[in-house]
Formats: sequence, C-alpha cells, structure tokens
Amino acid sequence: MPEQPLQPFSPPTALLTYLPNGITTTSMVEWALYAVFAFWAVYTIIAVYHWLKYSHASWVAFPAIAVHLFISFALIAYALSGTLFV
Repeated sequence: MPEQPLQPFSPPTALLTYLPNGITTTSMVEWALYAVFAFWAVYTIIAVYHWLKYSHASWVAFPAIAVHLFISFALIAYALSGTLFV
C-alpha cells in the first residue's frame, strides 16, 4: 500500500495543444475549396464522357477537353496552393 494518499488524475497539458481550438475562417474556406474541387472533378468526368459519347467524332473534342482540364486544374491548384497540409 502506498504511504501517501492517491492524487487525482489530470490529463497531460502538452496533449491538449495538438487539438484544434474550433472552427476558423481559414478552415471553412479550405474545406469549401475542397468541396468545389470534388464537384469540379465529378462534373468534368461526366461532361467528358458525354462529350466523347455524343459528339460523334468531332475533331474539336480532344483539344477542347485538354484545354479545359489544363485551365481548370491550374485554377483549382492555385486556389488550393495556400491551404495545403504540411
């Protein structure tokens, strides 16, 4: 048996510093941009599928799809570049 009385348990204070302090404006903007990116990706896949299926050998389809993918990806990458997880 211990000679001293039991001490109440307290969680380590260093562990609490890793927990988020709440929802910040930056995190809301970050998650909104990720949602926009997810919507863009699904919309683009569906649009490319329909364009290739129903355009019937249009010579404009492949260059237009390539330009769309390049410009859209560049814009969304620029928007998300400031919010990358490090």
